[in-house]
Amino acid sequence: MAALTFTKDNFQNEVINSSQPVLIDFWAPWCGPCRMVSPIVEEISDEASAKVKVGKINVDEQPELAQQFGVMSIPTLVVMKDGKVVNSAVGARSKSAILQMIEG
Repeated sequence: MAALTFTKDNFQNEVINSSQPVLIDFWAPWCGPCRMVSPIVEEISDEASAKVKVGKINVDEQPELAQQFGVMSIPTLVVMKDGKVVNSAVGARSKSAILQMIEG
C-alpha cells in the first residue's frame, strides 16, 4: 500500500482519529535528503501497513500543517499515537531507525 498524502482537509480523520500509530514524512520535491528518505517511507508503508499508517505531507502545499508541527527542516519524520506526537526526528534516517521510532 503506497503512503497516503495527508492534507489539512484529511488530517483530522486520517491522523488524529487513527486507531493505528501514524508515521508522517514532512518533505518537499526540491529537498535532496527527502528524496533519499521517500523510498524507505514507501517501503515501510508496503511492509508494515497492518501495524502503522504511513503518510506524507508536502510542506510547500501544506504550510499550515508544517507550522502546526514546528517543522523547520526537512525531512522531518513524526510518529503519532492516539492523536499525540510520541516521536520525531529531523534529517534522513535509515529504515531500521525509522522502524525503531515507530515501535518507540
